[in-house]
Amino acid sequence: MGLRSCWKSRHKSGRRAACCRRFGPGLAALLCLFVTQFGCGVGASVLSKNVVQKDAEFDVTYNDTVTSDNQTIYAFNHTVSRNKSDGVRVTVDVLSQGVDSPVLFAVRQKQAVLSFQVPLILRGLYQRKYPYKHVANTLCQPPTRAASETQYFFVDVSTLSSQGTNYQLRVSRVESFTLQTDKKFSFTASPSQPQYFKYDFPDGVDTVVVKVNSDMNFPCSVMSIQDIQCPVYDLDNNVAFIGMYQTMTKKGAITVQRKDFPSNSFYVVVVVKTEDEACGGPLRFYPLRPDELIDAGNRTKLLDVLVSPAINSGVYVKGMLFCLGIFLSFYLLTLLVACIENKRMNRKRELFEIPPDMSPAETEQTLDSVGRSRQESLSSIEEDDYDTLDDIDSDKNIVRTKKFLCVADLARKDKRILSKKYQIYFWNIATIAVFYALPVIQLVITYQTVVNVTGNQDICFYNFLCAHPLGALSAFNNILSNLGYVMLGLLFLLIVLKRDIVHNRAMERNDPNSLECGIPKHFGLFYAMGTALMMEGLLSACYHVCPNYTNFQFDTSFMYMIAGLCMLKLYQKRHPDINASAYTAYACLAMVIFFSVLGVVFGKGNLVFWIVFSVIHILATLLLSTQLYYMGRWRLDSGVLRRIVYIIYTDCIRQCSWPMYIDRMVLLVMGNIVNWSLAAYGLIERPNDFASYLLAIGICNLLLYFAFYIIMKLRSGEKIKCLPLVCVLFTAVVWGFALYFFFQGLSTWEKTPAESREHNRDCILLSFFDDHDIWHFLSSIAMFGSFLVLLTMDDDLDSVQRDKIFVF
Repeated sequence: MGLRSCWKSRHKSGRRAACCRRFGPGLAALLCLFVTQFGCGVGASVLSKNVVQKDAEFDVTYNDTVTSDNQTIYAFNHTVSRNKSDGVRVTVDVLSQGVDSPVLFAVRQKQAVLSFQVPLILRGLYQRKYPYKHVANTLCQPPTRAASETQYFFVDVSTLSSQGTNYQLRVSRVESFTLQTDKKFSFTASPSQPQYFKYDFPDGVDTVVVKVNSDMNFPCSVMSIQDIQCPVYDLDNNVAFIGMYQTMTKKGAITVQRKDFPSNSFYVVVVVKTEDEACGGPLRFYPLRPDELIDAGNRTKLLDVLVSPAINSGVYVKGMLFCLGIFLSFYLLTLLVACIENKRMNRKRELFEIPPDMSPAETEQTLDSVGRSRQESLSSIEEDDYDTLDDIDSDKNIVRTKKFLCVADLARKDKRILSKKYQIYFWNIATIAVFYALPVIQLVITYQTVVNVTGNQDICFYNFLCAHPLGALSAFNNILSNLGYVMLGLLFLLIVLKRDIVHNRAMERNDPNSLECGIPKHFGLFYAMGTALMMEGLLSACYHVCPNYTNFQFDTSFMYMIAGLCMLKLYQKRHPDINASAYTAYACLAMVIFFSVLGVVFGKGNLVFWIVFSVIHILATLLLSTQLYYMGRWRLDSGVLRRIVYIIYTDCIRQCSWPMYIDRMVLLVMGNIVNWSLAAYGLIERPNDFASYLLAIGICNLLLYFAFYIIMKLRSGEKIKCLPLVCVLFTAVVWGFALYFFFQGLSTWEKTPAESREHNRDCILLSFFDDHDIWHFLSSIAMFGSFLVLLTMDDDLDSVQRDKIFVF
């Protein structure tokens, strides 16, 4: 009452009006606004601005004019209930054209003040300015402790323009201000007309998923989750100040937990951005002139919001038990197969018992003679000494250039030395794993901390429609699904260890089959493969803590390792003496990872980078082909070009000769065709995802070599036993399903976060796992099966003399 009487006395006082006129219209408007805010004080006696206060009503449009000489105050009151939240929305239109000064609107509430100008000037990139004459804002609702309370608020309208400015003012109630669970609500928003709504957690619900959808890609928008407090940050330039937020085109989803909001409620804020560049849209070109206003056009967007309960703790338990159950079943199956195999081996030993007419002494003497002959045939010199002797070097040239090689020709070095050489693969990869994983874990923890502190969910590229948080982790399901790599990698190590122990015991008892027959058994590379599979699971889990383009290499580094180690193992099977050392192999893999990082950072659309990489790719393919074809018996020196020209002249021009090693030539020609095609594809298309492109090169070469090995094995009259055959068929089927789920592409860091969210889809398994989680399950099983194939594929040769096993 005192405030209204104050304003009435002010209208009747001509002396005060005269005093205001002495200060001029501009300053008078500011002084009168000051008195409006702070009541009738000493300053009121010196103001002369004509101030009019009106009792206003909701849902009534007020058409009025404002100048620098007058100010209008609209007084509203409404009843607020403690158990009910009704939003109040203020809508303003300025109807006059060519306004020199903006119209100032100040909304004074019990515990908050909202002020804005019309035309509202919003800034974009490069200081572009976009004016909006239609502005609407929802008022922040101060809390009330009483069951019912009448609250007053005032809308002050003023300007410093001496010309009359026509405007429209309308204050209305937002009937659907409080969102209902599982009930979709549609609304419109624009840069100058943001929207926000309130949601109260119902009893028994601790986590909800807020989904905002639109049929329109653009204009770009931002959805935000904020605590119930004033002011609400609902403009493009301040929406990121508080809470959680993410940009969106068609889809947006944020999982909200009750524990993060002490009031058991929150605001869902939707803001339309002034420009579309943040969502991957075009940035229209305008001449950049100082203070030039740009017409933004129609940027109104139709959206709908849906809040639904998230999964409960029971679903988390089911998901974890399902994951453990799948991979523990492989342990049980392996144990069952091992028991059956042991029974079969015991029966086999019974069939080949010592004949009754041979005494134990004679038997022992026979075994000792075999063992001594084998030990005498083994070289006692070191590998380096072996390689540097001139007579042995000439022997290498004679043996390795034979038209038909047998494994015995390439298994001449001391097995003890070779075993130590190949064990280095395991120790090296274990060392690499430790030094690689520690900073990776530290970095992703930092990433997750930044996401949780800033609330910027554009940092990580999740499938937000199926991202289940656990503690500080935003997408626990994507991390849990990597458990298969670790568990199956460990299981493979146990299988290899068992085979290693059995083989060593056979060697200790001088078993002729172990000494003279079958593919030489070196387990170092198998141990390295199992370790790489476990590390792939760990690093993939780290990547999925916060997946984005800067840490994508964490997810692929050990995939390169696995592909390289599998190719080395395939080659080692028939070429144990001349396989690459661990230092050379890991140095080459390090170069691959180095190029992967360069490609991610600099390869996007960079023609120079792709030309350089394609040239290196083709040259490396040619050098490796030469190394494989000549079994390492060639030199890369100043005379290499002269020798190439001589070979072309003698074998192609002077006379048309068939290659000496047909099988090898077929493989290498096919490999060169594949690699040259991949290089051409990369140079023409220049894919943004360079890391996946590089991984595709490795996988294509591995599959080509593996298919060649199988074909040559069958062509040489060898057989594939039942267990490896089942593994081959099972693995091929699993790989097919795995690749199907991999190519679903639920998110992609090649695009903007908003565009990535367009690919998000709901969970498809147990309401907990999405398509990418199933890819993790299936690919870990497929890799484990592929390793078993490599381990057991040549079991049929265990009783075949090595001089009867062909090299290919």
